[in-house]
Amino acid sequence: MSSMTTALREHYRWVIVAAGGLLGCVAIGALFSLPVLLRPIALDTGWSTTGISAAMTIAFAAMAVGSMAWGTLSDRVGPRVVLIAGSLLLTAGLALASLATSLLAFQLLFGAVVGLAAAAIFAPLMACVTGWFDTRRSLAVSLVSAGMGMAPLTMSPLAAWLVQAHDWRTVLQIIAAVVAAIMLPAALLVRRPPALAKATDAGAAQEPGPSVGQAIRSAPFLILVLTSFLTCATHSGPIFHTVSYAVTCGIPLMAAVSIYSLEGLAGMGGRLVFGLLGDRFGAARTLVLALLAQAVVVLGYVQARELGSFYAVAALFGFTYAGVMPLFAVIARENFPLRMMGTVIGGTTMASSIGMALGPVLGGLIYDSTSSYTWLFVGAFAMGIGSFLCALTFMRLPQQLARAAV
Repeated sequence: MSSMTTALREHYRWVIVAAGGLLGCVAIGALFSLPVLLRPIALDTGWSTTGISAAMTIAFAAMAVGSMAWGTLSDRVGPRVVLIAGSLLLTAGLALASLATSLLAFQLLFGAVVGLAAAAIFAPLMACVTGWFDTRRSLAVSLVSAGMGMAPLTMSPLAAWLVQAHDWRTVLQIIAAVVAAIMLPAALLVRRPPALAKATDAGAAQEPGPSVGQAIRSAPFLILVLTSFLTCATHSGPIFHTVSYAVTCGIPLMAAVSIYSLEGLAGMGGRLVFGLLGDRFGAARTLVLALLAQAVVVLGYVQARELGSFYAVAALFGFTYAGVMPLFAVIARENFPLRMMGTVIGGTTMASSIGMALGPVLGGLIYDSTSSYTWLFVGAFAMGIGSFLCALTFMRLPQQLARAAV
């Protein structure tokens, strides 16, 4: 039985990675179809751009609320059930949003329902993948994250292509069908990590170590959540306002959009490189250095004025911020018991979602108040240093939970 389990781990774990990358790509791509459809929706319905965009803010809030709940549920019933439920809810949310006849209904259906459904994908997936890997864990998590990063290169172009021939309601219905056709079969491939499956079969409901309540009240968890929040608050504002900032510097709109695209492409490389570095030098050490690099690089935007300098900063910034995020799941697995991974990663995802929702709003307020984005990047630098110091503090904490996790 032991040899069979070992063989299963060695071969099937990469199937989990592939399925996870595919699930993440389609789910995140469906959520981010809204920016592509923003203008067509406004022209067809007469709804305000601000009102339609608010659906995305609501979606981030729903992701924050739902992440820990879905993660905790996945600890109890397994990731497959949660992923199937999330896929069905995402399909229903997109289809119902396409039928919305009022702005409020659209905001609730696309924002609350689709956002809540997307939350069911990330935390359970990351928790599952970290449980399948004892070696090359950072690389595996980074590959799943890279699959999610493919969304702007796959699902967004699909939405843009569809909207040229169909109205936005039909496009959402087609995307809903794509979600069902791809995500449901992929979710069926996901299985509990063998260690948890064996414990469940043996009736071992509680492994040694802290309870979930003790873990989420512990200093390591709280600092990890704060670090995740500050990290996303650092890069969310600059990401969202990159195009607008470049335009204010005299860069043509299409060229400014290419700066944003370069950030995304560089992020693909960052995920893979930081995953390899995490396996080689340790995820915690790699995270600390990466957070410091992110803080320093974001400050480079203050000096960017020409297209070439924007490209240089965007490449470095995309490389660092995208490479940072998968490491949180690895560190969670190294410091907390496997049986509570969904809850722990759900907590960090909740904090990340709040941080992502904060940046765009603060950036807009800063620009409206000062007619400049300089203080946005200075503030992002300060939060980046804060996340670096939090991660450094985390490394210096007593490691009782880490020993229990091992």
